[in-house]
Amino acid sequence: MNTLAFRAPVEYALENHPSDPEIMARVASLVSKLFPAGRLPERRSHQRYPFPYLVRLIRVADDGITPTEESIVVVGRHISEAGLGFYHVKPLTDRRMIASFETAAGQWTAFLLDIHWCRFTKEGWYESGGRFLRTVPCPTPPPREV
Repeated sequence: MNTLAFRAPVEYALENHPSDPEIMARVASLVSKLFPAGRLPERRSHQRYPFPYLVRLIRVADDGITPTEESIVVVGRHISEAGLGFYHVKPLTDRRMIASFETAAGQWTAFLLDIHWCRFTKEGWYESGGRFLRTVPCPTPPPREV
């Protein structure tokens, strides 16, 4: 059985989930790097796309939305208009985090992510996933290495 030591979630209104047009537009912008010509058939309610990119997950304060200085980088597995699946090397202690992405245009976009599942893989990594709750202002992106 997989268990995580999540901090207790903070309850707040999900006023613009699950079909928020802003979330849909931002995810479409991210996916356009992989599938610029359109969608592929999918049996799930939301089309999933492979997303083999690095994603920065930023811890949030106890209010459940204010970004902190602490972050980790994870490896994307798939993305949809509903959420994100990803791989990471250490257990996560938070259930809600800000997922920050660089778009094809070099801009940054961010979503509040509710991580609701995790499993340990045979290779020693963890695989987790969650749903996008809402768009959030993008925290300052990390400086680029020269």
